[in-house]
Amino acid sequence: MRGPTAASTLFLTGCSDWQSTLHAHGANARKIFDLIWTFGAVALTTWLLVMLVLAMALFRRHLAEVQRSPLQIDSHQERRLIRAVGSATALTVVVLIALTIGSFFAGKSIASLSGSETVTVRVTGHQWWWEIRYPKIDSSEAIVTANEIHIPVGESVKVKLDSLDVIHSFWVPSLAGKRDLIPGRSSELTLIADKPGIYRGQCAEFCGYQHAHMAITVVAESREAFDAWRSRQDTDAVTPIADEERRGQAAFLGTGCALCHTIRGTPASGTVGPDLTHVAGRRSLAANTLAMTPGALAAWVADPQSIKPGAKMPRIALSADDLNAVAIYLGSLE
Repeated sequence: MRGPTAASTLFLTGCSDWQSTLHAHGANARKIFDLIWTFGAVALTTWLLVMLVLAMALFRRHLAEVQRSPLQIDSHQERRLIRAVGSATALTVVVLIALTIGSFFAGKSIASLSGSETVTVRVTGHQWWWEIRYPKIDSSEAIVTANEIHIPVGESVKVKLDSLDVIHSFWVPSLAGKRDLIPGRSSELTLIADKPGIYRGQCAEFCGYQHAHMAITVVAESREAFDAWRSRQDTDAVTPIADEERRGQAAFLGTGCALCHTIRGTPASGTVGPDLTHVAGRRSLAANTLAMTPGALAAWVADPQSIKPGAKMPRIALSADDLNAVAIYLGSLE
């Protein structure tokens, strides 16, 4: 029994609340969830019926062999058999049509949820991270962050999607279905979270070497907490006070870091990599590859290629003291 038990345990790990379509916490996700179970129930019922008919056929053949008499089929039985096969074929067609219609209306119902959004977010896919922009109502500028989306609970959030390099696919299974990001085209989906929580998402379209390390986090929180978070994100980076933080800022600005990253309130204005203005306020590094800790920050700055080979961030030559100072400085940017 250990083998089957272990296998079933491994299977069920895919149904955990961490990232699973089977744990729906939004209107879109529930419609997809209902569709999955409908298709699953129909498939299971069909399989059971086929197994039942197969068992009956095998039993009749076995009975004929035991009685040592050939299996006789008269014209009446033949007509019954033809009617049975015809009925099964007709039922199959009806079920397939019903499933197709159900899928169509489920998709239409999901599409109808858009149009009443209170928050708009633009998500741009890069190899291998997500750029997040919250447009400002009274300005052409936007609040820019990376790899972490904050949304208010119970409200419709419009997510505008695009890509600047290859095809990606935005997928947060507990909240919504997949939507492709195609270079040169824009697409949209609606996120609605029923309750506060942290929902993991993933790029679901193979996009290169580090595709598996291109995750995204959606944080659903109360409207008050969301407004407070957005207000913090709209501010410039804090001015370093401690000597080590000032040294870290100087090292950051004096190397190639400032050419690729933006830290608002400083001369760093690069647009190649993620905006780092409030990087320490995020829950993870490198698109959920590492937890946000001082050690992880230092390790990532020291040698990103050993952690995420193929990432666009090169290794920067820093002394041990400068590396420690840069990690401390970045860790202060909440």
